[in-house]
Amino acid sequence: MPAHSRLSVIAFSGDYDRVHYALAMASAAAAVNRPVTLFFTMGAVRALRHDSADGVPGWVGLAPAADGASPAARDAHHAGAGIATFEELLSACVELGVTVMVCEMGLKAEDMTAADLRPDVPVREGGLVTFYADAGEDGKIVFV
Repeated sequence: MPAHSRLSVIAFSGDYDRVHYALAMASAAAAVNRPVTLFFTMGAVRALRHDSADGVPGWVGLAPAADGASPAARDAHHAGAGIATFEELLSACVELGVTVMVCEMGLKAEDMTAADLRPDVPVREGGLVTFYADAGEDGKIVFV
């Protein structure tokens, strides 16, 4: 059986639904033994912000869904509908060995540093050159 080519997902948008779907794509690909890199940049880096002092997840600061629902409300809707939540998908990505990269430029654009990121998600900092080298010549790149 031939090895799967790497799937590299660029999470660019700071919209909850787009980041949620990027996590779903990455975790599903990893579940079928496809190597995956999830590259967070620009507004999407906020999805990896650490929890606030009162325990509110950083991803709650993402942009609302297209229907105006807040990220927390949308996530609650997903849970009620039997759809994996943001935390479940992110945990699955970590457990399944998805490589999580954070773009240095994206962090700067959002006035963040590596110290602002969640400690429970192993993150590689890098830029586009690092990302393209990781993707490989036969890898597939998806932009979300």
